[in-house]
Amino acid sequence: MRPNSDTCAGSICSPQEKPSRRYQSSLSDDEWRLLEPFMLSGIGRPPVHSRRDIIDGILYVQKTGCQWRMMPSDFPPWKSVYGQFSRWTKSGLWAALNDVFRMVTRILAGREHEEPTAGAIDSQSAKTTELGGTRGYDAGKKINGRKRHILVDTLGLLITVVVHSAGIQDRDGAKLVIAKAATVLTTLRLVWADGGYAGELVDWAKRCFGWRLEIVRRPDEAKGFVLLKRRWVVERTFAWLLRSRRLSKDYERLESTEESFVYLSMIRLMLRRLAAS
Repeated sequence: MRPNSDTCAGSICSPQEKPSRRYQSSLSDDEWRLLEPFMLSGIGRPPVHSRRDIIDGILYVQKTGCQWRMMPSDFPPWKSVYGQFSRWTKSGLWAALNDVFRMVTRILAGREHEEPTAGAIDSQSAKTTELGGTRGYDAGKKINGRKRHILVDTLGLLITVVVHSAGIQDRDGAKLVIAKAATVLTTLRLVWADGGYAGELVDWAKRCFGWRLEIVRRPDEAKGFVLLKRRWVVERTFAWLLRSRRLSKDYERLESTEESFVYLSMIRLMLRRLAAS
């Protein structure tokens, strides 16, 4: 590993001086300054390992897709990193951070409202591994695994995600997503979706939550790839998520763990944008 120029000032580090760790997945100083206030806690014993090292370890796993126990040795022990990740998952921290940084990103993007009034919904099927957990067969995609069902705003920023069996039809899975989003977001009124969501779901969303579900259909005469109005935004979000190798498949035993990695991928993207602004 190369010594960090800031630490070594262009010279050879002394034996007692440990070079700074810097992986591509690691937070920059500006990104950490944005995140640090949410990582502080005065409850319980002082942490043994720095919060930044823990976060960098989690982001390394998320970006590279490696097993927790195969993290490089210059991170804190993998059990410590995984344990803290699990506690933050159970506390709902990742979803909360996603909400905060989404609002800030929307403001800096010049949006009139902090919270979205319109969005798009879709699902992505992913193969699972031998670790177990909920799974099912998506006959359309011919995939045995789970679906990541997401709702995004018009910028493609994540509103919420629900991971469920790939055997659940999109219309039924969408009810889980819409019901979850409605508990934390009161401003949403219009959602775009593809033809797989047509039918009873449109009436259900209007009746239960006052949402207008607008179906964007592929033109009958279209051949090959077609960029569909409004629908391309959620497809781009799926492309962003797949930059994280941990999401190339569903490696997790628990659906909540997979959801956390989806939130983390979007948090990482927004931190990078905010730090650069």
